Amino acid sequence: MAYPNSRQTLELIRELVKIPSPTGNTEKVIGFVKEFFENLGVPVHKNRKGGLIATFTGKDDSKHRLLTAHVDTLGAMVKEIKENGRLALKMIGGYAWNSVEGEYCQIETSTGKIYTGTILMHQQSVHVYKDARTAERNEKNIEVRIDEKVKNAEDVRALGINVGDFVSFNPRVEITESGFIKSRHLDDKASVAILMKLAEEIVRQQIQLPYTTHFLISNNEEIGYGGNSNIPKETVEYLAVDMGAIGDGQSTDEYTVSICAMDSSGPYNYKLRKALVDLAEKHHIEYKVDIYPYYGSDASQAILSGHDIVHGLIGPGIDSSHAFERTHITSIENTEKLLYHYVQSEMVE
Repeated sequence: MAYPNSRQTLELIRELVKIPSPTGNTEKVIGFVKEFFENLGVPVHKNRKGGLIATFTGKDDSKHRLLTAHVDTLGAMVKEIKENGRLALKMIGGYAWNSVEGEYCQIETSTGKIYTGTILMHQQSVHVYKDARTAERNEKNIEVRIDEKVKNAEDVRALGINVGDFVSFNPRVEITESGFIKSRHLDDKASVAILMKLAEEIVRQQIQLPYTTHFLISNNEEIGYGGNSNIPKETVEYLAVDMGAIGDGQSTDEYTVSICAMDSSGPYNYKLRKALVDLAEKHHIEYKVDIYPYYGSDASQAILSGHDIVHGLIGPGIDSSHAFERTHITSIENTEKLLYHYVQSEMVE
């Protein structure tokens, strides 16, 4: 079948990761996704938190499904303008400082002016600082060198840069001939692209889904509350589409769809997990079941917020999460196939 064309999905991911969207500053990328759904003719609206909800009316409108992926990313905010003309940062999201050391970045002022810079250690030069190699990578020592002629804090403020301005990281996106896509922010823009292409296929084939189904593009997941509200009361099943975590002791890899059994919030719904496994086996989709020990999703946050739903989590396997991430086209494809069959399946009993 024409779907999935995962090469097209990779190109859409490339577009998405190039749009800066640290949590708290996601208007541009939400606008991009909104236009995509509107061009498909899919009803869409924004919630007050700035997330996006697209809806497909199903044969049964008494029971709903909700699928979510988040478009917000890791980033930073200007914490302090230093007397040396550099910027101290405060993290947005949970990453290690060493994962952004040496990265190009951009600073967006409150008026929309964009400046570029580089994230560096204060003690960066090995010719000057004896502890350049050993100094702790932390909020105190990491700073932004702005690509402007600034010598002190007053020069920086004269540019219009102030405390509270958002800082986003260069994604460094590349698609290789061998089928890998490597970039920052595959968490979770890879999944957003997958949902967008699924929506496109539903429209193309004029599929009427068995249940009314909502696609929530959330924009606060990295700080813990992207998908815990605006859940229609008719929602029975809530499936988060987010990255599968790869590392020592994990079964997830870069080539299959990862089905999460449990994360730091506890087990996901067992019946829904088994239904997803059954669909994968029935349709010859390569998958891995896994546990993510230091992880939470929009679905787990919805459960913790008290919603009476059946919740699950699947996604492409992403290597080096919250750093220089990578996945393979086959992982994207297997995730697309599982979602395609899931939205047309019967709900769990």
